[in-house]
Amino acid sequence: MARWQSLAALAAAATATAVLSGLLYRRKCARLTARVRELEDSLADAAEKAAAERRGRVRAQQSLRKALSERGAIPDKEKPSKAAASYSMVPIGTVQSCFSTRNGTPRQPLVVPLARATVVLDPARVPAAALEGLASYSHCWILYVFHLNTDLDKMWKDPARSKLKAKVRVPRLKGVKMGVLATRSPHRPNPIGLSVAKVEAVDGHAVLLSGVDLVDGTPVLDIKPYLPYSDSVKGAAIPNWLEVEGALAVESIHFSERFISSLSDCWVHVQKQTLYASADEFQDLIKEVLSWDIRSLSQRIRPHQVTLEHETDNYASKCDKDYRKTEDCEATDSCSVVAYHLHLEGIDVSYEIDENSNVVVDNAALLHSAANQNRCCYLTWRDKLSTL
Repeated sequence: MARWQSLAALAAAATATAVLSGLLYRRKCARLTARVRELEDSLADAAEKAAAERRGRVRAQQSLRKALSERGAIPDKEKPSKAAASYSMVPIGTVQSCFSTRNGTPRQPLVVPLARATVVLDPARVPAAALEGLASYSHCWILYVFHLNTDLDKMWKDPARSKLKAKVRVPRLKGVKMGVLATRSPHRPNPIGLSVAKVEAVDGHAVLLSGVDLVDGTPVLDIKPYLPYSDSVKGAAIPNWLEVEGALAVESIHFSERFISSLSDCWVHVQKQTLYASADEFQDLIKEVLSWDIRSLSQRIRPHQVTLEHETDNYASKCDKDYRKTEDCEATDSCSVVAYHLHLEGIDVSYEIDENSNVVVDNAALLHSAANQNRCCYLTWRDKLSTL
C-alpha cells in the first residue's frame, strides 16, 4: 500500500512539473510573439518614415528646379525650346605620366609604345576592388579632361563668351582647317579626351599603362576595358588625308656625345622616380617620341624659338595666332639652328631639327620640378612584371 502511495505521489509531482513547464513555455512563446509583432510594427514604421522622407526629397527637388527655372526665366522669343541639362563630374584619379608638358606628348595613343604612365585612383572615391579583373585585359580606354586647355575658365564659368572655334588647323594638312568634331582636337565643346592604352599591371589603386598620349596631371574620369569584338570596326573608313603614311615622320635621329654624357649625370638624380629601368631605355623613349615631328605648325613653317609656357600641340587654341605671327620671326635661314625642348621624366631634352627633318639630340638637363616627387616608379612595378 505504501508503495502505491509513493508511486502516485511521484506521478502527481511529474504531472505538476509538466503542467508548470507547459505554462512557462506558453508564456515564453507569448512574450516572443509579442516581441516579433513589436519589431514588425517598428520596421513598418521605419519603412513608412523612409518613404515619407523620399517623397519629401522628391518634392523639394521639384520645387528647387521650378524655382531655378522661374529665376532664370527669359522672354519667350529668346527662350530655348528645352533647357540644356548639365552633369557634374568629379575625377576618379590622376595620371602620373612621363610627359611633363603638352609639348612632345603624342597626338594619338599607341604611336609611342614606350610612353608610360600610372593612373592613380582616389581611394576616397574608388576602392581598389574596382580594378579587380582589369589586368586580364590587354588594353583599356581612358576617359579624361583636357585640363591644360587655356579656355576652360571661360567655357565653364561663362559659356556664352567662350567662343568655341568651329574649325581648327590640322597638322597633317599643313594648316588647312577642318571641323573640330571631325578631328581629335583637345579644344572641343566639352574638353573630354578618349585614349586607348596597353595595360601593363595593376596594383592596389594604381594602373600602369604604356603607349599613352596623356600629359602629367591629367584628371581621369573613367576607365573601361577595350573589347576587340565591339571596339574594333572592320572596314572602317577614314578621309584620304589620314591615309598618308609618314606625314610627320622625321628622316633620322642622332644622339650627340654631349647628350649621352649629360643624360648619365641626370639619371643619377631621377632613376628612383622614373618609370624606366635604365638610361638606355629612357633614350629609346626619346627616340620614339622624336621619330615624329612634334613641333607646332608655325614652328614647322618657319622655325623659331618658343618659350615652354607657349608651346602647345598643333590643335591649341592659339594655333591661329602662332600661324599669323610667323612673320615676326626673321628669315628662315637665320632661324635654321633652333634648340627645341622636350620634357620627359623630369629631364629637359634639347634637340635640333634641320630642313630635311634630321634630328640631333644635343643635351639633357635636370628640371627643378624633378626633385622630391612622390610618384610611382619602375621599382614600384618591377615585381609585378617579368619584363618592363
